[in-house]
Amino acid sequence: MVGRNSYVLKWGEVIAFSITAGIVGGLGAVIFRLLIRTTHKLFFVWLLPRISFHVGGFNLGYALLPAIGGIAVAVLVVKYPKIKGNGIPEVVEAVIFKSGNISGKFAAIKILATSITIGSGGSVGREGPIGFIGASLTSFLAGRAHLSREMKKLLTTCGLAAGIAGTFNTPLAGAMFALEVVYMGAFSINLVPIFIASVTGNAVTLAVLQRAFEVEIPGGLGHTVFELPLFFVMGLLLGVLAALYARFIYYLTDSFSSWKVPEFIKPVTGGIGVGIIGALLPLYGIFGVGYGGMNMAFYGKLTLGLLVVLGIAKMLATALTLGSGHSGGIFAPSLYIGTMFGAAFGMVVKAIFPTLGANPTVYALAGMAAFFSGITQAPVTQILMVTELTRSYAVLPAIMTSATMGFLTSRFFLKGDSIYTLKLTRKGYTIRTGKPVILETIPVGEIMTKEPVYVYEDQSLLDVEHLVAKTGHDCFPVVNRDLEVKGVVGVKDFIKRPTSLKRLPVGRFIHGDYGVTYPSETAEDAFEKLMAHDQNLLPVLESRESRKLVGVVTKRDIYKAYYRGLEGMYIE
Repeated sequence: MVGRNSYVLKWGEVIAFSITAGIVGGLGAVIFRLLIRTTHKLFFVWLLPRISFHVGGFNLGYALLPAIGGIAVAVLVVKYPKIKGNGIPEVVEAVIFKSGNISGKFAAIKILATSITIGSGGSVGREGPIGFIGASLTSFLAGRAHLSREMKKLLTTCGLAAGIAGTFNTPLAGAMFALEVVYMGAFSINLVPIFIASVTGNAVTLAVLQRAFEVEIPGGLGHTVFELPLFFVMGLLLGVLAALYARFIYYLTDSFSSWKVPEFIKPVTGGIGVGIIGALLPLYGIFGVGYGGMNMAFYGKLTLGLLVVLGIAKMLATALTLGSGHSGGIFAPSLYIGTMFGAAFGMVVKAIFPTLGANPTVYALAGMAAFFSGITQAPVTQILMVTELTRSYAVLPAIMTSATMGFLTSRFFLKGDSIYTLKLTRKGYTIRTGKPVILETIPVGEIMTKEPVYVYEDQSLLDVEHLVAKTGHDCFPVVNRDLEVKGVVGVKDFIKRPTSLKRLPVGRFIHGDYGVTYPSETAEDAFEKLMAHDQNLLPVLESRESRKLVGVVTKRDIYKAYYRGLEGMYIE
């Protein structure tokens, strides 16, 4: 009875906090969207008429709006450089490496910077920042409630799911996005609170705004089985494009970072570039999230040439916005880019194979799924999202084919990274999509034996043999009298040797090729070194500058850490 009561109480707490996370995430999404509307009106309704001037049929006032927004963002970026980017990598970092903790001050400033970026026409999405808002607010509440490390991580993920679900009116896809991107896979016991939060967040957003996603998708869509190879090819091509584009964004980010000018100049320069592109194509969604342009593509209102131009223009505008230091998401731009190139591919198919009856709208949806799956490495999210948005399974085979190929192709070129994990990799974290991160989160300093048994280099192999019999250990670090590590010695070094050799100093038998680790390295790093050097034990050195022995870590230590970490990923 005690066990049952404990189970009921625990799950009662989990469900209550999951609903709370959903409400908080949903309200955060609503407030952020209203903030974007306000800043958009400030720039495009109040300011634009006052700075408009026309040259050759173009309103150059459009070109100034993102630059002016860049000035405001630059003030924040100079003081708080960590607010750059889309917010999802910060959630992943918080959940996996920081026990679910997100700084409230950092979150508030990022929200402000992102609303200015999008409202002034920056070519970024609101979905990633909305997910970040839900995660950060939930993290704050979990911290105030003094919840366990595991619960805080889970509820932070719930907040992310609630924000994404409310943005698109897709609770299932919102939950799966959180699982794929943060947990790197689905853990069945964790699905319950994440689903609850996702449904709640979606309900809150719909109750307040009445509408979540501004894109209208035509009904009655379908395709033939003979088109599946074409969706396969399109997925492959867009997967390659997604990988190249992810690299290009960070290339541009590095270029701006290395630019020897005052920091506040960079967002302004990026804003000018976006403004020029947007001024040339002001009515097609280059500014902001771009859903208006996607509607035109889905309803066949754009020509083949214009679709390609818009896809390229959005890629450049988004890369300039993010690369120059603005704050915003990649979610919506990736949907836009995939839609444009997918629709263009569909029009080509229709022209080459007129008897197939190809519908470019279906290719637009499949292209959206392929490009998004490639750049985020979250294919299941996009498959579910398209199914929820279309409320139909008719195009599911096409979406699955394109999304899967986009995912696999991009994964090959990005070597397991995504647009989100690339940022974390550049910060020194070891993380790969599709693989639960466990050993990578555990420092060697937490699992090492801090008072190890060691031998001096001038002791004999007989001493080592006696030490094995006394301690039961089969391997020891070898040190000098200053406790500086000189090598590793074990059973294999003295077994079957004659007694005459065993009387010689250990230093005669140690090899130059041996592995060591440091307290700051991860258990994953240590495990790879143990495998590479075929050792059962790694000496832990004080630092890379000091070879003083401070501990040892064994395969057993790492196995125990792995299972403890694996258990910590579940709520029971």
